[in-house]
Amino acid sequence: MTNAPATVRDPVDTLARVRCMVMVLWLAGVLGLGAELLLLNHTEGFWQLAPLLVMILSVVVIAWYAAGRQRIALRVFQGAMLLFMASGTAGLVLHFRGKMEFKQETDPALAGWALFRETLKGAAPPVLAPAAMIQFGFLGWAFTYRHPGLAVETSTVTSPTKTSI
Repeated sequence: MTNAPATVRDPVDTLARVRCMVMVLWLAGVLGLGAELLLLNHTEGFWQLAPLLVMILSVVVIAWYAAGRQRIALRVFQGAMLLFMASGTAGLVLHFRGKMEFKQETDPALAGWALFRETLKGAAPPVLAPAAMIQFGFLGWAFTYRHPGLAVETSTVTSPTKTSI
């Protein structure tokens, strides 16, 4: 009795499936993070609203892409992912500074490594939480990596291609 050979999947089909999974992970994470920020009332002033605005923008853009599969929508989405990374980086700095100032007020003797270590400890504000924005920026960027919707036509001869997300 011989085993039947495993079915070889088309690499284009496999990449489309992986791309779809990446988008599901990105969307679930961004919607969850956005809901958490709203539940925490992370809405005071521009800097607290910035991550929410970037999330709204990116979800609208990905819906735009899903509706029309336009190359420009993918490029705008890539730009939004850069905004995710910038927002996360700004958030890390702002959270760290705010927590460090609080630690210095509560214990003026803290300095150097001890101040750094104490700043990273504890929950309020969570110093490393904004790094999630950076992570989602990279995950969204991974969705667009070598995306067929970004391919530039180099030939006038058309060949059948699979539709991918």
